[in-house]
Amino acid sequence: MGSRKPTIYDVARRCGVAASTVSRTFSAPGRVNPTTQELVRNAAQEIGYEPRPLARFESPGRIRTLMLLIPDISNPYYSALIKAAQARANQHNYTLTLTDSDESPQVEASNLRQVLAATSGGILATSRLSGEFVRQLARYRPLVMINREIESVPSLVWDTVRGVREAVDHLAALGHRRIAYLSGPRNSWMNGTRWRAVQEETAALGMRAVFLGPFTPDRSSGAEATAAVTAEPVTAAIAYNDLLAISVMQHLRERNLHVPRELSLIGCDDIFGAELTVPGLTTISGPTSEIGRRAVDVVLSGPTVRGARDETTTFSSHLVLRSSTAPPMNCN
Repeated sequence: MGSRKPTIYDVARRCGVAASTVSRTFSAPGRVNPTTQELVRNAAQEIGYEPRPLARFESPGRIRTLMLLIPDISNPYYSALIKAAQARANQHNYTLTLTDSDESPQVEASNLRQVLAATSGGILATSRLSGEFVRQLARYRPLVMINREIESVPSLVWDTVRGVREAVDHLAALGHRRIAYLSGPRNSWMNGTRWRAVQEETAALGMRAVFLGPFTPDRSSGAEATAAVTAEPVTAAIAYNDLLAISVMQHLRERNLHVPRELSLIGCDDIFGAELTVPGLTTISGPTSEIGRRAVDVVLSGPTVRGARDETTTFSSHLVLRSSTAPPMNCN
C-alpha cells in the first residue's frame, strides 16, 4: 500500500466482508455480531487501519459517547457498575460520560436534558424519574434501565425478590419471629420491591414485619435508623442497602448494643467493605459488573422507540452469609 493510509475498503478485502460492515463495526458495533466484529478488528490491526478519531462529530448518528446516570457516586455499589460499563464501552470504541443525580429526581431530569442529546444513548441506574418521563426520552435516544422496570424500555434487574426471601428464610431458620425493614427512598422502585418481598415472605412464614423509614440510603441516616429500630420489639432487621446497615451497626456499637447478639442485621448490595466490618455484614448480592457490561450492549443494540423493545432481563441474586446474623437471645 506504500505511504497510503489503509481505508475501510482495504479492511473489507482483507477479511472478506462488505465495506459497510467494516463501517458499522466502528460506528455502530451493536449492529454487528461479535464474531464479525472480531474478524474486522483483527484485519484492521493487521494492516494498520485506524478509524477517524473525530468521526463522531460528523452527524448525530455517529456520536460515540454513552451516558451513565447514577443516584450517588459515593455509594461503593456503583463502583463496579461504572468500571464494567466503561470497560465495555471502550471495547466498542465509545466513551462513557458519568453523571450523578445526588438522589434527586429534579437533578436527574436536568442532567438528562442537558447531556443525553450529545450522546448515542443513556444508561439509567436506579432511576427516580417517572415512567412517562423516561418513555418520552426513549423516543429520541436508546435507553436502558438498571434495577428499575419501566414499560416499553429495556430493563436489567437483579432478582432482589429472591435475595430478600432468602434473607427472611435465613432469619426464620435462626428463630427470629419479628423483623424490621429499614426503608430507602420511597420513590425507589427497588425499595418498594424489597419491602413487598419482606411482607410476602414473612406472612408466608407466620412472622411479623415492620416498615421503618424512609431513610437516606447512606451513612448519614444511621443514627435515625438506629433509634427507630431499637424502639421496636424486633430481633432482626433488613436494610435497604449496605451503607445504611453498616451505619446502623456503628451506632448500635456506640450504644453498647451487640450485633448479632441483640440485633441481627442484613444489608443489600454486597459492596466493597461489607466483609470488612466487625462483625462481617450478611448481605444480598447481585452480579453488578455483569449488569454494567450488558447495559452497554443493550443500549448500543438499537432504538427504544414506542415500546418496540420492552424486555426485562433478570439476573440471579443470593444471600452472602457472614457474622451479623445469629439466633435471637430469647430463642429457645
